Amino acid sequence: MGGMTRLGSSGDLAVPPGPGLPAGLVIRADELEERFSRSSGPGGQGVNTTDSRVELTFDPATSRSLTPRQSERVLEALASRLVQGRLVVVASEHRSQLRNRAAARERLAAMLREALAPPPPQRRATKPTRGSQRRRLDAKARRGEIKSGRARVRPD
Repeated sequence: MGGMTRLGSSGDLAVPPGPGLPAGLVIRADELEERFSRSSGPGGQGVNTTDSRVELTFDPATSRSLTPRQSERVLEALASRLVQGRLVVVASEHRSQLRNRAAARERLAAMLREALAPPPPQRRATKPTRGSQRRRLDAKARRGEIKSGRARVRPD
């Protein structure tokens, strides 16, 4: 079926800047592995002959593009997505291999950006304000009145 290829020097994966990545990140092409196979789904006459499904594989543990701390963070954040310690992204939604390659790379970049983002700060518990407590109790009282109004009317 499909073959295995490594991308050329222009095939580096650029991860745009974001939280935890102020300068962005570039994953070198020789650290990415692409495999192509036949895709199910739409296709027309060429459906049985084109290897348009793309499987993009990246090993964060051995990556020279990531710092040891970043590598650790990716492995921890994406532990459930790893297949034998490697991150595998599959794209087969487009008929064109080129578009599937771009989709797989975008997905991998988004996953890495999300994994490298620092965790949100912990919430500090605060005391409810007097106003919010008052509003809550007023709402409860109103609700109680509505419900008591639904009760059967008893003759006095």
